[in-house]
Amino acid sequence: MEDLVESILDYVRADYTDYAIMINGEWGSGKTYFWNHKIKNKIESLQLNGKKYTTIYMSLYGISNLEDISKKIFIETTQLMDKNLKKYMNSNNQTSIPEYAKNGLDMANFFGVTQNGDKIDYEQFFSTDDKVLCFDDLERANVDVIDILGYINNFVEHDHIKTIIICNEKELSTKLKSSNLEMKTFIATYLLDKEGDLLEKDKPMVEKIRDTIEYVFDKANDYERIKEKLIGETFEYAPEFSYIINGILMRYEKNKDLIRFLRENTNLITSTFNKSGTRNLRILKHSLNDFKRIYEVVSKYYPNTNNRVLQTMLIFTIAISFEIKAGKVTKDKFANIENNEEYKLLLVSSRTLMDNRQFYIKEFDNNYYYNFKSDFRFFKFIEIYVRTRIFNMKVFKDDMEVIVNTIDTDKLPAYKRLLTEEYWKISDDQFGKVIEQTLDDVKNGKLRLIDIVKLYAYFSYFVEKGLIDYDIKTIKSVFFNGMNIASLTSKYCDNVKEELSQIIIDDVNIEMDDILEHFAELNAKLKDKMYAELAEDIFKNIPMRMETFYERFAKECMDIPIFKYYDVFQLFQRISCASNEDIVTIKEVLMKRAESHKQEIEPEMKNIAQLKQIIDDYIKGKEIGIKIVMLQEFSETLGYLLEQYI
Repeated sequence: MEDLVESILDYVRADYTDYAIMINGEWGSGKTYFWNHKIKNKIESLQLNGKKYTTIYMSLYGISNLEDISKKIFIETTQLMDKNLKKYMNSNNQTSIPEYAKNGLDMANFFGVTQNGDKIDYEQFFSTDDKVLCFDDLERANVDVIDILGYINNFVEHDHIKTIIICNEKELSTKLKSSNLEMKTFIATYLLDKEGDLLEKDKPMVEKIRDTIEYVFDKANDYERIKEKLIGETFEYAPEFSYIINGILMRYEKNKDLIRFLRENTNLITSTFNKSGTRNLRILKHSLNDFKRIYEVVSKYYPNTNNRVLQTMLIFTIAISFEIKAGKVTKDKFANIENNEEYKLLLVSSRTLMDNRQFYIKEFDNNYYYNFKSDFRFFKFIEIYVRTRIFNMKVFKDDMEVIVNTIDTDKLPAYKRLLTEEYWKISDDQFGKVIEQTLDDVKNGKLRLIDIVKLYAYFSYFVEKGLIDYDIKTIKSVFFNGMNIASLTSKYCDNVKEELSQIIIDDVNIEMDDILEHFAELNAKLKDKMYAELAEDIFKNIPMRMETFYERFAKECMDIPIFKYYDVFQLFQRISCASNEDIVTIKEVLMKRAESHKQEIEPEMKNIAQLKQIIDDYIKGKEIGIKIVMLQEFSETLGYLLEQYI
């Protein structure tokens, strides 16, 4: 991101320019935020050749004629600004004129500027030789884009004014092609009919009409021509979401409990945002505002709500906001789901009965709750609030009563209370029992390996604060031994960072390097075990169930070094028993896989080399036949793959 900032500043610093630059990015991705917080101040701090630059920012959103642009520049630059407005701006510490002052008043009367009673030509009134112009929302103007760019070109080419254009070229392209589509379709149909081509069956009619529209009304080419003349450089804006999300969270600083919760769960916010498949930060801002209301109401009426439930509410609020507001689904997709139990039943029906009507719900759950375990994953009061903007208190209390009656902390395993609740909510008379039960589970390796690691952070903290009567060496020994036992039954954890982010203790520097290193070793062994089981399960389909093999290999093994985890001699026996056609197909699959995932599959090359040697030894001296030729070619393919790593 700093490279982009510096490139823009280099453009401003240049002594002479006769071109503008463009910042291109998706709607809601934070381009305007980037201008306001990363670019504007840095430009205004520059002093070049004794001249200090100021910036003029204009959103073209809703602009209906070119004169409106001149008005906006005039307002920002004129020295005739009304004294009352200046006084207002100074008293409110504002550096830019409020939009209502720009658009809600007659500018000539407002500034007391007249020109013999005639209509003012605003372009005569402003000077911009020490200004940097920024035009935002180009694609949202109500004026022809070609006309706007031509207008801007006057500043750039003739006056050499530094000019930055911010837009979404993807939407701009769509707008250029779709404007006046009905009229264009009518004219294209008329022309095709006059030329006798309308009923010709050489290509589909829709395609003919589309091609004729592009030929006759090719605004896109006009745009490209003027862009080539006007725009010297186009920068693709790829936001640093961690920086922007941190900025978004700052607005909640006044609510200490909320900001603490949000900062503790920044990884959850980021991962849910990424899973939405969009870059729309506006929706994220709106969803966090919604969650602020949800968090405050839950805290007021149900102050002892389980932390895991609050985390799930956060995920659900962000997820459903994106699904509805990004236009992915119609609003009623969730409207008919009454509660969490019905939601879970729909998941079961979609998985066991392959009910296509509920396929979307299954995909939603798999996407947003992947590797996040929670009994409650659907909250009707949140769904209603996001969909209708009404906070239904009756539904809220119905949902919360079910949660309270279901998640009885007295019945929760002790270790889960530490992991899912704020530990300070455990009463003093229960705390000792929770500690002893948790230690017993750790000693006997009854917990997930990753949970033992998380619990170690808590126990280290408790030792430091004097909350438990153990020394840290004893605790570390208990946890090391417990991890060794747990690794015999645990499963590989592939989202370590997300799991560790759920630790909710503050203000302490916990030394966890030894524990984390030991966990990494054990987790790596679990990964090998998992892949070995996967390899056995997939390769056993050769040669009798080849369709199953191809399907599962394509879905599960393309980007993992699966050959590393299977006995090479047994693999050769299976391949040699396959049909000639299947040997060729397997060879082609391996080639395609290596082209796309060279780095990921490198660890399996030792076994690939052994497989090649076994094949070569087998076919050596054998009488030539089709099977032998197929195996020779298979070996040659393996040799080619191995050469890529030399």
